Amino acid sequence: MRLRLGLWLIALLAFVAPLSVLADAHALPDLAGREVVIAVENAYPPFNYIDEATGEAVGFDYDVMNEICARINCTPVFEQTTWDALLAGVAAGQFDVGASGITITEEREQTVDFSIGVIATEQVLLTRLDEDRFATVQEFADGDFILGTQTGTTNYDKGVELVGEDRVTAFGEFGTAVQALVNGDVDAVIIDSTAGQGYVGTNDDALTIINEPLTSDFLGYAFTEGSDLVAPFDMALESMIADDTLMLLMTKWFPPALPDLMGREVVIAVENAYPPFNYIDEATGEAVGFDYDVMNEICARINCTPVFEQTTWDALLAGVAAGQFDVGASGITITEEREQTVDFSIGVIATAQVLLTRLGEDRFATVQEFVDGDFILGTQTGTTNYDKGVELVGEDRVTAFGEFGAAIQALVNGDVDAVIIDSTAGQGYVGTNDDALTIINEPLTSDFLGYAFTEGSDLVAPFDTALATMMVDGTLEALMNEWFPPASGS
Repeated sequence: MRLRLGLWLIALLAFVAPLSVLADAHALPDLAGREVVIAVENAYPPFNYIDEATGEAVGFDYDVMNEICARINCTPVFEQTTWDALLAGVAAGQFDVGASGITITEEREQTVDFSIGVIATEQVLLTRLDEDRFATVQEFADGDFILGTQTGTTNYDKGVELVGEDRVTAFGEFGTAVQALVNGDVDAVIIDSTAGQGYVGTNDDALTIINEPLTSDFLGYAFTEGSDLVAPFDMALESMIADDTLMLLMTKWFPPALPDLMGREVVIAVENAYPPFNYIDEATGEAVGFDYDVMNEICARINCTPVFEQTTWDALLAGVAAGQFDVGASGITITEEREQTVDFSIGVIATAQVLLTRLGEDRFATVQEFVDGDFILGTQTGTTNYDKGVELVGEDRVTAFGEFGAAIQALVNGDVDAVIIDSTAGQGYVGTNDDALTIINEPLTSDFLGYAFTEGSDLVAPFDTALATMMVDGTLEALMNEWFPPASGS
């Protein structure tokens, strides 16, 4: 996937590295199962807390730490401690890592090392839902209201700056401060916006946030000074940013507000000749496919009206680049070359290029046997499959067609010996021709597919936000299972 972040995410992610420095997953270090002791409060939702329903420790920090250790082969060992003891324990080497929505400050950098910034967050005022004595930060500051927060935090420091020490009541845990707010013992709580969203999410009948950020900070993970863990953790985090894993975890734990496009018409270019992405169902005459379902679901979430227009593959990307279409949807591989003329959504599908062959083929059984022979390879013009085919067997042995359907028919007819195609589309053709076609199970290369937009389009961010929520809530997976059913027994 690509680092294509919605506007809501840009406000949360602190670190956006150039693609040239993003870590290749294959180049990540291997810590050989090393145990890493990670200090958490378990009292700071949604970063880390005890789920009352299950009694399990959960949260954003748990998911991020587990994912990091899965990538660099370490064993996370979580230890609960208080906020007051967390950073001191990391500084003293009692813990290897501190994870609890920690603001990166110059003062703290005197005693601990930090990861790259993981989240950019703002300090806000959390208030009761029925509060009618003040509606703005200034009205709160001008009154004699009491402000709750947690001791030893940057929120406490900002609270004192805002209203003076006499009007700040500090608690050992944010959960206690929030409960004091609910009980009426304090009038507001100053808190990081991300954590505030978490408390509102579990108390949406009692709490709300004044939408006036007081300051912006960057949050990260703390390490003992000089720790050899900083570099591998940073590399893992960079790889999680590059493949959108971090974005999806943020969508899970800090659900974004979906934008409202007010019914705006969005013109979506499709081929209607690339099953199962988009095609004409012969039985009904209707245009159907994965792209139709995804686009309809996106527009249902952000209130837009999809208008599908059929075009050829050759004209699709050129039409999007020229602004003739708003979106291009047809199993489009995200490439650096294409990114010079169009913008892309986050990656929607990771797919591999494969060889599609006839079911009874006995002249070759592997890609290498195909390459070593004098067999003819079919594909579609102007695709990354065509480029890979030429690389594989040379231009003289590649026969290109205007549509993949024509290439498939040529394969069935015996006019070509194999077709190079994205594995997802290949599954679609096998599904409708399972008595005639099969796939050689040797992927040639891996690519990410997404949706193309006119450069600078204001649709990219809302579409990305909708796609991210669909990934997190399982909708996208359900659509993929529907249109790209896994092979039986897999």
